[in-house]
Amino acid sequence: MSEATELHVDAVSTVRNFLKLLELGDVDGAFALVDPDIEWRNTTLPTVRGADRARKAFRSMDRYDMSFAVEIHHIAGEGGTGERDVVLTERTDYLGKGTFKVGFWVCGTFELRRGKIVLWHDHFSWIDLLRGTSVGALSALRRR
Repeated sequence: MSEATELHVDAVSTVRNFLKLLELGDVDGAFALVDPDIEWRNTTLPTVRGADRARKAFRSMDRYDMSFAVEIHHIAGEGGTGERDVVLTERTDYLGKGTFKVGFWVCGTFELRRGKIVLWHDHFSWIDLLRGTSVGALSALRRR
């Protein structure tokens, strides 16, 4: 394979890989898949602009020894040209610490340009997050 040969990975695979790398704790590997000017938006929270800031915000979970996991229920891509692609996800995200784990529903929109994620926009319900926190607390108590 020559140096000029590039491996083309479709947008859906890029998003799957991004989420899986975050789940595995490989934040640097995940953020190698994003554009330096990425915007990370979460419902009602301030937008994080730039790969360095987004990486730092995600790494802040390490400080508190928190885990992150994802269960993708549906994923679909549109575009396919590589110039501008959109990937939609319906998933359950899990945030945890020790035996305490909060699961909540997330709909994500990822926009990619030339194979790099330029927008990561997650929509979630605070009510569902509160429900997940309650369920997680009860489950953690039962395991004691």
